[in-house]
Amino acid sequence: MKKIFLIIGLSSLALTFTSCERDITSLNEDPKHPTEVPSGVLFASAEHALMDQMLSASVNRNISRFFTQQWSETTYPDETNYNMTARPIPGNHYNRMMASASATIPSPGVLSALRDARRFLENEDVDPVKKKNNIAMIELVNVYAWANLVDTFGDIPYFGALKATAENPGNAEIPYDDAKTIYLDLIKRIDAAIAMMDTSVKGYDKDLIYKGDMTKWKKMANSLKFRMAVTLADVEPALAKTYAEAAFNGGLFTDKSDNFGLQTFPSGLLSNPVYQDVIQSGRNDFLPSDVLVDFMNATNDPRRDIWFTKLKGAYVGGPFGENNVFDDYSHFTDVISGENAQGFLLDFTEITFLRAEAAARNFSVGGAAADLYKDAIKASVLEYGMADPDTVANTIIANNPYNASNWKKSIGEQSWVAMFNKGFQSWNFTRRLDFPVFVNPAGSRVEGVPIRMFYPVDEYLVNSSNVKAAAAKIGGDKVTTKIFWDKF
Repeated sequence: MKKIFLIIGLSSLALTFTSCERDITSLNEDPKHPTEVPSGVLFASAEHALMDQMLSASVNRNISRFFTQQWSETTYPDETNYNMTARPIPGNHYNRMMASASATIPSPGVLSALRDARRFLENEDVDPVKKKNNIAMIELVNVYAWANLVDTFGDIPYFGALKATAENPGNAEIPYDDAKTIYLDLIKRIDAAIAMMDTSVKGYDKDLIYKGDMTKWKKMANSLKFRMAVTLADVEPALAKTYAEAAFNGGLFTDKSDNFGLQTFPSGLLSNPVYQDVIQSGRNDFLPSDVLVDFMNATNDPRRDIWFTKLKGAYVGGPFGENNVFDDYSHFTDVISGENAQGFLLDFTEITFLRAEAAARNFSVGGAAADLYKDAIKASVLEYGMADPDTVANTIIANNPYNASNWKKSIGEQSWVAMFNKGFQSWNFTRRLDFPVFVNPAGSRVEGVPIRMFYPVDEYLVNSSNVKAAAAKIGGDKVTTKIFWDKF
């Protein structure tokens, strides 16, 4: 985690990533008298850890781009064949997002840092209005991380998790909670965070994403609520409609400048995670896949020239699931893998596609589905700064017209393209809409293209009875067991 220590320029930031769910004594010189790290430092470290994990292309901890078959591998095709056990990928993702569920296994965690930030904030001499804004910011990043864990695994420890203190570390076993119950609670937390915001006063000045601008945070809150609302649409249609319309009326992202992430990553140790894993590593392990490139070739998609290099005048994707030779295929451009490339966790393009989907479901979200579909494609074009965006967007739309009778296919396929290099965002669309239809590669190590991750191996070692009960409840700890909202 050395990258994160330079963000704030404070040596105390190094303490953040030695805390774990059960034992945060590493934050303290004396376990009985905790030394309090500034909550703003902890908040910023959590933001960076979240971006680092969600955007990472490391095969050790984030293979979501393979779940949507947009990337291929070269030397080691294990992960495109969904081998998640040779490398403890589910556990690494879980631990970086939360922290180990064990009392004895320390690990970094976004949520553990946020927990500590919230505790330490209580004792800081901060203007009451600003303190409420800070709490709201902490809550929203919490909700984002918790929702991702639910979307990834299903039922998880939630209500009983992260309750430990240095004086009372608790025990190793935590019950798993129902995923739908967690989701509904998270939406309540978003509403509570919005209610405590004062947009006339800034929040944390160390905020890496919005610099404490609460107007931006309010849009992020409503956009996150909107995403979660649409995600619920197949299992709770009436509730989803109510939540989505409330979020829309509250104010969603209106352009790229609102995006939750970084418009430009800095150079050096804090550069874009994709650059670190694709370029800086010097390993040439990744390629755009033939699944995506062939689809874009078939519709003459202009975004190819922005994202991929040409090979002998053509865009050529590496066969998915195979051991490819790097020099035989197209590569990523600097727009995708450059040191300072942008990186977003929730963005205007995604929200506009979600609005199109919501409109197709007869939600009142400010437009007709066909028009919002066009707006979403144009948002994708604008996101990458393409010249003459209207012409480019019209070319894409002409070759991919909206089909109202099969809107899931239209929106599913085009959101999949637009969410290129946004693995978890794309994965949610493809699972919910069931388009595109993926083929399990011939060398796959699992029974089907993953629609969830296995529970971490560590959970079976230290929280055995609870994880086994959770696995039985959801229908088995398999990659083909559907998350609760994935109804069809």
